[in-house]
Amino acid sequence: MNVAEMLDELKRKAWEDEGLRQELLATRQEKNPLSAFCRKCREYGYPIYEMELIQEGEEFYASMRRSTNGGGENSPMLEGEDDYYELFFSSLEEKRKMGEDRR
Repeated sequence: MNVAEMLDELKRKAWEDEGLRQELLATRQEKNPLSAFCRKCREYGYPIYEMELIQEGEEFYASMRRSTNGGGENSPMLEGEDDYYELFFSSLEEKRKMGEDRR
């Protein structure tokens, strides 16, 4: 399982498990949030490390750029598309907001 697949699986679990979601969101408050997040992933059985997470996003973005507009330097910058960490948390934040709206 690659990093993207592990994050998708973890995200699905976090959407269903409020406790897990809160634990993952709490890592954002740590002194080094990326390291804290990866450590929490490993605690739950997902061997995700900081550089692998960063590299996975960069590789995905690079392949996307190669496939658009001829892949040249003039390809549009897709803000945030290279940051799996932020994309993961934007999904968890969205779930949290949905829960707050129901109250």
